[in-house]
Amino acid sequence: MEAHYYNVHISWKNTRLGEMFSPELSQSIEVATPPPFPKGIEGIWSPEHLFTAAVSSCLMTTFLAIAENSKLEFESFECQSKGKLEQVEGRYLMTEVILEPIVTISQEADREKAEKVLQKSESNCLISNSVKAKITIMSKIVVS
Repeated sequence: MEAHYYNVHISWKNTRLGEMFSPELSQSIEVATPPPFPKGIEGIWSPEHLFTAAVSSCLMTTFLAIAENSKLEFESFECQSKGKLEQVEGRYLMTEVILEPIVTISQEADREKAEKVLQKSESNCLISNSVKAKITIMSKIVVS
């Protein structure tokens, strides 16, 4: 596979607020310094939120592809995620992302397949494999 590039442009608006967009996408996103930092802005996506969202959304999209290829019948996929920011040796780092995916299946007979698809998704998520933060996954399979 040849290299793929994803274009993002960011533009400062005022104070600690900017706007991010891509020529490949129709929506822009405001991004700002988060509230724990000086002059942080509440209610706006921060780089820390986007980092956490990148890991979480990659797990989901990887799961969807592997589930389709594995012919796993499922009713829903949801994932709570939490990114941990710490100061390490005087530098701020995202040290861990905790993912709590929940897959709902309609029959108990699909549980083992769902577990395998989740495990394969965890090991093949390209964003998780690209970051140095610890990725903790606590998955749950529910039968409706």
